[in-house]
Amino acid sequence: MALRPEPLLAALMIEVAVGYPAWLFARIGHPVTWCGALIAVLEARWNHGRGRQVKGVALLVVLVGVAAGIAYAIEMVAPWWLVVLLAATGLAQRSLHDHLARVERPLTGHDLPAARAAVAMIVGRDVHPLDEAGVATAAIESLAESFCDGVVAPAFWFLIAGLPGLAACKAINTADSMIGHRDDRYRAFGWAAARADDIVNFVPARIAGMAICIVGRGGVRTMLRDAGKHASPNGGWPEAAMAGVLRRRLGGPVSYDGEPAHRAVLGSGPRPDAGDLTRALRLYRAACLAFWVSVGIVAWAR
Repeated sequence: MALRPEPLLAALMIEVAVGYPAWLFARIGHPVTWCGALIAVLEARWNHGRGRQVKGVALLVVLVGVAAGIAYAIEMVAPWWLVVLLAATGLAQRSLHDHLARVERPLTGHDLPAARAAVAMIVGRDVHPLDEAGVATAAIESLAESFCDGVVAPAFWFLIAGLPGLAACKAINTADSMIGHRDDRYRAFGWAAARADDIVNFVPARIAGMAICIVGRGGVRTMLRDAGKHASPNGGWPEAAMAGVLRRRLGGPVSYDGEPAHRAVLGSGPRPDAGDLTRALRLYRAACLAFWVSVGIVAWAR
């Protein structure tokens, strides 16, 4: 296995510097939207009748095969700088920060309707009943979990498997977000996507949680105690770490499409407020920087 720390570090820096330009997205979309389009087509054709679980496995095989296959072909013929640029499109440090900043600004300005509208763009729960603490909770949880899904996981798989590894990771994550649900429509068809996402995020989730604890100088006890309470085998690690560092209570009941949903409580203390979201964003920036330093150390050690 050949590690790729130097191109990964370059890709991390480029993504923070320029992100994914809006003009480019408007013209050609994004690799994640391309994956989403393929998933939508296959889901419409296959998610009915008998054998839905097998069909869901077939969708995942086709999706990952196409994404990783194209990435492998590009990596074999493209110059190194193009590989780095393409890798940068699979990272989400800047875009994640920008999304959360759009929630933070109105929340700290006491514009709750605007904060609800902004957080609705990044979470699936009902936002109309959320107070300040509810919006802050939703935003902080999304920030913590997305630090794993959008930054650490794709970077981890690029480090060990190059552009094909990153492409496969993003394809699986996209499939999980679209069809990896437990409702009647997707329980069987999305089973493979959900289990694959659990696998690819297993190590990155724990790295993300530890990164948050290291830069926050605490939270390890809360992370180890509460991570397993989360419905996801991975999501609880960065979320519980963030709860522990902030000394705030995350999780708790919410509703989806008007239906109440019970969720475990992570951490202890009061519910978060707008100031805690600002603190969480500072922790996120520090965790990203610490991740850069770690990749740089790996590159130097080689």
